[in-house]
Amino acid sequence: MDTKVLSSGIRYTNLPEGYVRPESERPNLSEVSECKNVPVIDLACDDRSLIVQQVADACKNYGFFQAINHEVPLETVERVLEVAKEFFNLPVEEKLKLYSDDPSKTMRLSTSFNVNKEKVHNWRDYLRLHCYPLDKYVPEWPSNPSTFK
Repeated sequence: MDTKVLSSGIRYTNLPEGYVRPESERPNLSEVSECKNVPVIDLACDDRSLIVQQVADACKNYGFFQAINHEVPLETVERVLEVAKEFFNLPVEEKLKLYSDDPSKTMRLSTSFNVNKEKVHNWRDYLRLHCYPLDKYVPEWPSNPSTFK
């Protein structure tokens, strides 16, 4: 690939070879069972130990869960998505300033978990940000777009 990020604006007509998994490693959708009981975890529950146990069980048995009563306003969720779109729509030169293939970095843009060791990469870009404690990590965060921080 000519660029290290997929969100470069390049339109691919064929999947680059480094992103093609052998058939034996691809999911067989005919063998995937329907999940009718997605774990729903009520974060307004007063029993914190119950919430912790439910999260642990959901992650162990399903790999995901739905959180309800999290009290994050819809406007906040929408704004986060807006800023994320702004970031990934930046010119590739701007995004590459944050690119790293070092998996130990606390803030980095990358395309795969460990591009140096993987045989097949994942078809996505992501921005990894550490958030806690906030005052320690926010200075590392991108300053472009200006609304990011």
